Formats: sequence, structure tokens, C-alpha cells
Amino acid sequence: MQWSFPVAKVAGSEIRIHLTFFLLLLWIGIASFQQGGGAAATEGVAFIIAVFACVVLHELGHAVAARRYGIKTPRITLLPIGGIAQLERMPEDPREEIVVAIAGPLVNVVIAAVLIVILGAFPNLAAISNIDNPEPGFLARLATVNVILVLFNLIPAFPMDGGRVLRALLAMRFSRVRATEIAATVGQVASFIFGFLGLLSGNVLLIFVAIFVYIAATGESQATSFQAMAARVPVRRGMITKYEALGSASTLGDAADALLRTTQHEFPVIDGGGNLRGVLTRSAMVAALQQHDRSYPVHEVMARDIPLVPDTAMLDAAFKLLQSPGDDVPAVGVTDREGRLAGYVTTENIGELMMVGEAARR
Repeated sequence: MQWSFPVAKVAGSEIRIHLTFFLLLLWIGIASFQQGGGAAATEGVAFIIAVFACVVLHELGHAVAARRYGIKTPRITLLPIGGIAQLERMPEDPREEIVVAIAGPLVNVVIAAVLIVILGAFPNLAAISNIDNPEPGFLARLATVNVILVLFNLIPAFPMDGGRVLRALLAMRFSRVRATEIAATVGQVASFIFGFLGLLSGNVLLIFVAIFVYIAATGESQATSFQAMAARVPVRRGMITKYEALGSASTLGDAADALLRTTQHEFPVIDGGGNLRGVLTRSAMVAALQQHDRSYPVHEVMARDIPLVPDTAMLDAAFKLLQSPGDDVPAVGVTDREGRLAGYVTTENIGELMMVGEAARR
């Protein structure tokens, strides 16, 4: 995710913080300072940090549960509206998806239980009705937040945890695509409710949550439909076969000339045997030209370790590789029987293929 940077690595997952998170800390610090001075500002910022520590543990709960089924979680990103665990994929078995989905809220249940039962930090009406009121005590407010996180995340608004549980339950009766469509519709309706409540109460974060839920529900529903369609389409139908390639000895000048005379956004770099060595994207080319002259070799700036699939595979194999959250994959190469490059697939041309296919069925 852009505008985020890593701060730690826990259980194989890179913890990243989005820059907008610091805007939240600044906002809380200024608001608290205006109400109670420096001490109040310090406590307010410390409380937000404690809350997001609980959020990180929540997301790690998802990651640990997913690892049980062989699914890695390359990144966990903290945003002002919460955390996002970027799993390599979601389990396709509904029962496994339920376990992964509820693992996060269960972590908050444990945290709340420790705070309430062991430390005696009992939430009260004041803490629930006015969470930024310091009178109930730091730990009491933190316990309250964890209770709220459990209840909020279990709302069946896809792709929130409760929405994923709903999708998994529906998938036991319907196809995964149909289950996702229903759950996404419920999530979109919930997002309008969140937005309406946010406007009524003046809660900016709730409005952002509404926008995020709507966009994420729509995007994941489309991705699930694409993947189901791609599973029925040979990769040969979706790959790009007419393209201009660069050689291993090509320079940025050669790439710039190719960019001007074609409409390509990416250029495969192949060796003398026709094997794919990398892909030079337009953005990488432009960035390199700002730092080097036209004689600079493209193999120094191209994306390496491009995944490959055989031309006998189905399109969903390439689609899954392109959607991998842990890597920025500009393209997937398609090889013939001899291992030479026969074509390549990008997210853009898969989207165009699916769009044409959808239009043809109407």
C-alpha cells in the first residue's frame, strides 16, 4: 500500500503504518491539549497507540489462523480507520474462512477479558457513551474499546469479519461467487447506514469506514467473479501475444523509443533463447530516465523474478499470481513447451477480457 512504511516484523508478517495514521495522532493530540493541556494530550495519544496495539493483535489473530491452513500474511497495515491484514488468499473452504474471520475478534475478547477479569478495568456507561472521557480510567476505556471492536467487527458487512462469516455460511449453500455477491450487497447496504450515521453524528471516521466498506465490498465481489470466470478460460485466450520485447542488452534509450512507437505499458525483457528475464514498466522507465542517461541498461531497473505459467494453464492461475498481496507483480509470463515466452498477462488485459465476456453474455 502506498504511503506506508514498515516498522516491525511479527510472526512472518511485516507491520506497516500508513502516513495518515500520524494525522490521527496529531488530531487527537491537539484536541486533547485544547481540553486539558499537555498531560491530557500525552494521555490521549498514548490511548490511541494502545488501541492500535490491540488492532495489531487483532490482525495477527487472523494471520496466525490463516497460517494454520498454509496461507501467509505478508503485510499488516495500520490506517486511521483500523488495520488491514493482507492475506495471500482467503481460504476457499467455508469452515476455514470462518475460523480465520473470527480469530481476530477472539483476540479482542481475550484482551477485554484480561482487562476486566484480571485487572478489574470494568467498562461503565461513561466509558461507553464518551470514549474520549478520561474519567473512567485508561484501562476501563481500553476494555470498552475491545468490546466495541468485537461487536463492530462482527457486523455482517462484507468484507469485515462478520461479513466474511456471512459469506462462508452462504457458501455452504450457494456457489462462492453467489455467496460473495449476496454478502457484498449486505456490506454495501451497511456502508450506506454507516455513512448516514456518520453524517448525523459528525463522526468523520465512521464516514471513512463507510467509504472503505463500500469500495472493498465492490472490489472483492468483482475479483471473485473474475476469478470464477477465469477458471473457465484458457490463458492462451487472455494473454498478450503482439508486443515489442527488449533484449538483455537494451538500454533506456531503446525502451523510450519503443514506448513512443507502441501503446505498451510494460516491456518484456528476453534473452537470446526467448526466455523471459524481467519486465520493464513504463513508470520504472520514466523514473530511471530522471536519474540516468539513455545508455543505462534496462536490466538494472526491470522487475525481476516474474512468475510464469504454461500456455496449457487456465487464466485463473495467472490471475491469482497478479493478485498476490505480498509482491508487486506487473505481469505474468506465459511459456510454450520449450519454456520460451509465448505471451504475457496483466491485470488490465484480464479486466478487458472479462469486460468483453460479460458484455457478450448480455
